[in-house]
Amino acid sequence: MKSKKLLNTLDKAATPNLGEETLIHHSVYVKKLRPLLPSDAFEPDPSKLAILFINAAILLLGWGIAANLDRWPVYLLGLYLPLAVIMGNSIIVLLFSSHDLMHGSVQKKSRLTYPIAFLGLSMLFMPPTQWKNLHNLVHHNNTNSLADPDRNYLYQQPDTWGKWIQNLFVPSVEVNPVWLMVGMAGSWLVHNFRNLTSVLLFNDKSVDYVPAAFTVSPKDRLTIAFECLGILGIHASILFYLGFHPLKIALAYFLPIAIGHAGAMFYIYTNHMGCRMTAINDPLINSMSVRVPKIFDLLHLNFSYHTEHHIFPSINSDYYPMVQELLQTHYPGRMNLIDAGEAWRLLMSTPRHYQDEVTFTDSSGTMSVNCPFPQK
Repeated sequence: MKSKKLLNTLDKAATPNLGEETLIHHSVYVKKLRPLLPSDAFEPDPSKLAILFINAAILLLGWGIAANLDRWPVYLLGLYLPLAVIMGNSIIVLLFSSHDLMHGSVQKKSRLTYPIAFLGLSMLFMPPTQWKNLHNLVHHNNTNSLADPDRNYLYQQPDTWGKWIQNLFVPSVEVNPVWLMVGMAGSWLVHNFRNLTSVLLFNDKSVDYVPAAFTVSPKDRLTIAFECLGILGIHASILFYLGFHPLKIALAYFLPIAIGHAGAMFYIYTNHMGCRMTAINDPLINSMSVRVPKIFDLLHLNFSYHTEHHIFPSINSDYYPMVQELLQTHYPGRMNLIDAGEAWRLLMSTPRHYQDEVTFTDSSGTMSVNCPFPQK
């Protein structure tokens, strides 16, 4: 109850330096830009399913080869490392393609959507019903607000284990480089564990070790529990297939998962963490797109166009560049768009707790830094 009262108080008292009149609701952008986009942009693109299945096949191939690693001469084991990197990239692609699938941009509603998403998200330990509630419903409707589970912690929130781990792991001016490396591979699991335990054990908005607790229906709660068991079964089957052999598990299981989770977190960290909080859902202010080499946009389904995604979650990701062009034409200078390297540098040079909607502070509350995005 104490945490809930704190959030209610902050919500009422929020008086950001940038006035509320500077914010534009998500629906205004949609109304303005939707008529300017071709109808094909909103048609499902089933070719993305082929991308999902190809990357699932890459993982199966990698595990198949790894089953024989104990027969390889020691001096040849290094040849498996490029495949481990490719498998890690496939885990990233499985997340992003399943993400698009769950938003409805890959195929129309089908009985196959759920099982495909279950398999696609299994390497991320993410139950699809949890994803639907957390990402599609809560995060997208409350982006970077007090009610968003994916936001930074408030400095005023209790110093719980969840807050302590995030402060230890995430990119900031305080982070230790060693813990940052651990966090790149492990932050997704921590984020997932926090929200899963919050829902499965409590399912109450007063839970204080998550940035913002959310609840699900009793039916979804039970479904999430069974999905967790199924995902654990998939991972146990992989380990069993690899014979619980330490070398095989290290190279073909832990290493690809670490690479995949770290690659996904690089994008996720830059999506919103450097942006201000907003009481009004304004994707051009509370979200950020980054410029990456074109090869990564090709491999990762244009996930770098994150602001564009928040305006049109169900659009074919091939059309995100067109949405960006329209935003720059009709709202020049407003959106957060920056090179990925510069975005990372700014995250590493600023603290990670919200002192208020437009100000970051560190874990001790001694620093006070304006949110670097937007710099108006």
